[in-house]
Amino acid sequence: MAARRACALRSPCRRCGSSKMSAPAAAWFRASASLLRVRGSIPASGRRGRSLVDACARGTGAWLSSRRPYVAARPGSTVSGGGGAADRLSEEFLAQQLRDYELGRRHLANMMGEDEESFTQEHIDKAIEYLFPSGLFEKRARPIMKHPEQIFPKQKVIQWGEDGRPFHYLFYTGKPNYYSLMHDLYSQLLQVEAEEDKMRSKGYTSGDAKPVALPSSRWVTQEELEQSLNEQLSEHDYARFVRLGERIASQPFPTEAAREQLSRFRVALQVQSQQQEIPERRVDEEGRAYSEANGFRKKARAKVTLWESGSGKITVNGLGHVDYFPQLQDRMQLMFPLQFAGRLGAHDAECEVSGVGSSAQAGAVRHALALALTTFLEPHLIEGMRRAGLLTKDQRTKERKKPGQEGARRKFTWKKR
Repeated sequence: MAARRACALRSPCRRCGSSKMSAPAAAWFRASASLLRVRGSIPASGRRGRSLVDACARGTGAWLSSRRPYVAARPGSTVSGGGGAADRLSEEFLAQQLRDYELGRRHLANMMGEDEESFTQEHIDKAIEYLFPSGLFEKRARPIMKHPEQIFPKQKVIQWGEDGRPFHYLFYTGKPNYYSLMHDLYSQLLQVEAEEDKMRSKGYTSGDAKPVALPSSRWVTQEELEQSLNEQLSEHDYARFVRLGERIASQPFPTEAAREQLSRFRVALQVQSQQQEIPERRVDEEGRAYSEANGFRKKARAKVTLWESGSGKITVNGLGHVDYFPQLQDRMQLMFPLQFAGRLGAHDAECEVSGVGSSAQAGAVRHALALALTTFLEPHLIEGMRRAGLLTKDQRTKERKKPGQEGARRKFTWKKR
């Protein structure tokens, strides 16, 4: 099948003598030669391998538009060939690749009978899969046509002079930007330690310390640091960077330069609103104010209707809470929100609960009762209930049993024989 497919794409064929490639196909192949690449093996002679497009267009009597043959490579890797990195990844080179990509996209849309303006990358992938069917299991070995920004990695354009000598003194470390950053941070650490000695000599104590505030921000992630430095880092490199930054931040008397240096690699956390959503205050036909709320605990669900004025009567599924929850622990859990707010005996409540387990049902009723109670409380009491965890759903669930164990945590009794 592969031999017949190759014969259908080039001319003249030594095996079957098929006709030449059609003119639209040949034009599209010339335009998109630099964008379509496959991963191939290096010939035994050691010469560069030709791409699939070069092989397909060999019947046109001339090589494709690219001056240099592209070595087979996977997406994201640099293109091999003559010239240095500055020549390969210059702005003119990328601009030319973008023009070739747009021209190839238009030709491909014309070949597939689609509109050029609405021909997206998804349509390109489907067209390439249709025109170049491949039985290779490795997806990176299949033909592709991607945007130049995805094919050619972002790199520094020029790293050495005309004499071949690199500009950066840490060039041969392989990560000049990273090690330069680490040197700068360590220099800041030495300055901060010297500043601490100076402040200690003046009589300042630890009570006068003003360390860098970290709770309101976070360190940049490894991916973000790699993008800013334009270098690939290992987990060990990133861990060293974070440790050095935290060491500087923990110093009691950091300098302004150190604060500015650390702020470059700190991302402010979004402050979440601490305003509790309060249920709406409603009035029934008799003029009594009430509120409704839903509560959850494990698989139990509860709905509570709390009246603003009452004698402290609480019913659960039509029964008194003492009759419905015979265990003292469940009743104490249910009444805790009223006790915390100092409203025992001041409200009447009607509760509807479903689910398995008396403890889970009591927890669901407590959650719903606490939420409904916020309608009739002052803001400082609501904040106190929020900090006590009464307004937050308990996310804990039953832990599953593990195979080879008696329970979720319990192990079988060990016996020697």
